[in-house]
Amino acid sequence: MNRKQDNDNILWHPTAQQISDTNLTKFLHFVNEKYKKSFTGYLDLYEWSVTEIDKFWEAIWKYSGIIYSKSYNSIIDEKKMPGAKWFSGAKLNFAENLLRFRDNSVALISYNEDQPKRRLTYKELYDQVAACAAGLKNLGVGKGDRVVGFVTNIPETVIAMLATTSLGAIWSSCSPDFGLQGVLDRFLQIQPKILFAIQGYQYNGKKIDCIEKINQIVENIPSLRSVIVIPSNYKQGNDKVINGKYLYFNELLDFTTTEVSFEQLPFDHPVYIMYSSGTTGLPKCMVHGAGGTLLQHFKEHVLHTNLSRNDVITYFTTCGWMMWNWLISTLQVGASIFLFDGNPGYPNLDILWKQIEEEKMTVFGTSPKFLSACQKSGIVPKEKFNLQSLKIILSTGSPLSEENFDWVYENVKSNLLLSSISGGTDIVSCFMLGNPILPVYKGEIQCRGLGMKVEAFDVNGKSVINKKGELVCAEPFPAMPLYFWNDETGENYIKAYFEKFSGVWTHGDYIKITKNGGIIVYGRSDATLNPGGVRIGTAEIYRIVESMEEVADSIVVGKKWQNDVKIILFVVLKNNIELSRELIDKIKLNIRRSATPRHIPASIYQLNEIPRTISGKKVEIAVTKIVNGEKIDNRDTLANPGSLDQFVGYNS
Repeated sequence: MNRKQDNDNILWHPTAQQISDTNLTKFLHFVNEKYKKSFTGYLDLYEWSVTEIDKFWEAIWKYSGIIYSKSYNSIIDEKKMPGAKWFSGAKLNFAENLLRFRDNSVALISYNEDQPKRRLTYKELYDQVAACAAGLKNLGVGKGDRVVGFVTNIPETVIAMLATTSLGAIWSSCSPDFGLQGVLDRFLQIQPKILFAIQGYQYNGKKIDCIEKINQIVENIPSLRSVIVIPSNYKQGNDKVINGKYLYFNELLDFTTTEVSFEQLPFDHPVYIMYSSGTTGLPKCMVHGAGGTLLQHFKEHVLHTNLSRNDVITYFTTCGWMMWNWLISTLQVGASIFLFDGNPGYPNLDILWKQIEEEKMTVFGTSPKFLSACQKSGIVPKEKFNLQSLKIILSTGSPLSEENFDWVYENVKSNLLLSSISGGTDIVSCFMLGNPILPVYKGEIQCRGLGMKVEAFDVNGKSVINKKGELVCAEPFPAMPLYFWNDETGENYIKAYFEKFSGVWTHGDYIKITKNGGIIVYGRSDATLNPGGVRIGTAEIYRIVESMEEVADSIVVGKKWQNDVKIILFVVLKNNIELSRELIDKIKLNIRRSATPRHIPASIYQLNEIPRTISGKKVEIAVTKIVNGEKIDNRDTLANPGSLDQFVGYNS
């Protein structure tokens, strides 16, 4: 494999037969044949993909079998960032590529806390998209219009998105657990024409009525012409919200058409509008193109996740997180998607493992938070459930700790690929990924993604190996945002990614590329701690503290102090434990032993809960602002906005 191996930290290694059977190996042979190469492993293929980027993305276009009505004139006009234009002249449709299958194999399996499971075949999905698209067209929806969803992770949401994009309109969504202001801060900026809204849903055993919030959304967004209400029981609803602007989802589908008329559009026609977290200001509206999203997701699903038509895949996500968009793109592979709508801990942490057994899932997408919760609960899934079908566990949202790696291989399954993946809403995809032909090293993401020239830059903009640095991408790629909405000059776009290093994408993560070729993520670089001028990633402290049996959760921030920064650690403790002097000393000693004296917090405090976004990420920047005396106005994107009040007393 052309790399030095640290065999003591290898947790899994594919067999020769497994490597030979992968899509990635087949693609390598395809490249060798078409481009007269003699690549023997991933490193060769990767280096080619980031040096001859035009040929690599052409190979992805050809290998993916992308559906188009007109081919391209050029692959890339100019290798520059920002501003590179990909596959000029091509015409295609996003939804057509996701609906390429029309057979009786299962496309969607839907699980809700309070409803029976539902299944839709690829033919049924196509037929319902056809009817929905006809309904939207009848309401005046066309190319470039914005259609938004205030929706849960159910088939109706998938149908609405596919119908929207089939017409050349742009889809954007929030989950209904967003606060009203969080929804308005997003949707008001893009002036949508149509709103899909869930009437109600159940979470953690509690039924939640959304009617009042829907009405408030409609009252505050004057551009809305129609509201499509999805009933709580997914059948025809009652008449609580019906007036001239509202109609039910079933009414929208009251068309007999059996064909979707897919609008043929340029490669870079907008398909999604995604949003930054917005915890420290108005969310940025990131516009993503259809073609770039299709090719990038195909690469990640087929090559890095080894997905095929025989797979059943799930990812625990809401429709307010980019992983929903990533998951739904697996339709272009023809896999079966398990849509989970509910609390993964209700009625207990067994529920998802039980569904893996029942549905014979092969790919399970989750987060370090869920795996840590299972670990701390003492659950041993392999002893309770038949997980024979499970081949891959994907994890993202935050860095996966070494303890998470060990727990999975000891308690879930020893013979599976644990893929920690990392990217962002900014690219609606990943920079670093799993790899079915490489070993898994404890604590490391396996590899940089094909076509993604990821490097770690030091403060001088020099690329470093086996040292911590800023995550950058040094070559353009098709999944970059097209632009930010309402950013006519492009100033905000450039400021977000290209201000620090001109012409190089700076992502905002603090990483190390290891001697194995893997990657360790240390947290957000804008939340990096700098006591005494030494850069410390927050994940370095979380890995140590959250492995302690007393600690349930934590957050660490830097507080300005006498022209320097001091580290402040906040912990949530288990089982009604109180933070004693002895426990503080124990935490500090563990940090000293496992890291360095520089990592030791100046102060440790106890909290009731850690503030997180709805997608489960800790909001370090917002907490940093509060403890440094700055005001935070926008809290509606948090799962627990009241939790920020705990930090106000620590800014003196």
